[in-house]
Amino acid sequence: MNKVRELVLSSNGNSEKPDLENGSLFFIGTATVLLRYAGFTILTDPNFLHQGDHVHLGYGIRSSRKTNPALEIEQLPPLDMVVLSHMHDDHFDRVAATKLDKNLPIITTHHAAADLKEKGFTSPQALKTWETLTVTKGDTRVRITAMPGRHGPGILAAVLPPVMGSMLEFQSAEKTVFRLYITGDTLIYEDLKEIPQRYSDIDLALLHLGGTKVFGILLTMDAKQGVQAIQIIAPRLSIPIHFNDYTVFKSPLEDFMQAVTAAGLDGRVRYLSHGETYTFNVSPIL
Repeated sequence: MNKVRELVLSSNGNSEKPDLENGSLFFIGTATVLLRYAGFTILTDPNFLHQGDHVHLGYGIRSSRKTNPALEIEQLPPLDMVVLSHMHDDHFDRVAATKLDKNLPIITTHHAAADLKEKGFTSPQALKTWETLTVTKGDTRVRITAMPGRHGPGILAAVLPPVMGSMLEFQSAEKTVFRLYITGDTLIYEDLKEIPQRYSDIDLALLHLGGTKVFGILLTMDAKQGVQAIQIIAPRLSIPIHFNDYTVFKSPLEDFMQAVTAAGLDGRVRYLSHGETYTFNVSPIL
C-alpha cells in the first residue's frame, strides 16, 4: 500500500473559518477549471492559449485552438495548487510555463513532474496510481489521490505521456465532506472499474471528453465512452469539460448531450459554457 504524503500550506494569517457549505467551479476552457471550496483555490490543467494558437502533441502532430479561454492567466486569483492530469501542450501550455508561480505546488504524474522541474518549477508533487497527497491549510485539508488513466489503446499507450485521473476529498475534523473526481485524458478501460469499488460516494465528476483522434485513433473519451464513464463511476453529478476546443477533438459536446438523453441520464449531468460558474452546496457536518 502506498504511503500517504503530506503538504502543509500557509494560511497567510487568515483566521476566518473556511466555508464548507458553499463552493464554486469556474470553467475556463479545455480542461482548465478554477475550483474554490473549503478555503482552497485550485486550478486544473492550465491552458491559456488563444484561438488560432497551435499546440504540439508529439511526433510532429500539431493542433489549432478553436476557442479562447474565458479568463486570462493574469486574472487568476492567488492559487493554492494546480492539479495536472499529464504533460501535453493543451493541458500545460507555454503561457502557464512562463507565467505561473514557479513555487506553486503542482500535483501530477512522475513524467510531468520531471518535465516541470526542467521548466523551473520547484514544487511538483508526483503521484503513482492510488498514491495520495494530503494538503492541509488551516483547519481543513484535501486528500488528492491519483486515479487510473490510459491515454490511448493498446501499445499506443506506451508512446503517449502517462496520464492520471484525480480524486479530491475535502475533509474537516477527519470527515470527508465533498468528493470530486476528475477523469483526466483517459479512455474507458478495465482499471476504471476499481474506482467505484474504492469510492462509492462521489459528489461530482469532471469528464474529459472531446473524442480526440490522431491518425483516426481515439485518445480521449467520445460521447459513448463519456456515458459509460458516468455509468461506471456513478457520481451524483457529472460536468463535461475538454470538448470543442481543438481541431483534434472530433466528438462535439452535442453528441454527448444526445447520448446522455438516450441513456436516461439527463438529471445527472450539468453543462457549462466557457466562462460559466457552477455553484454547489454541501450539507453541513452533523
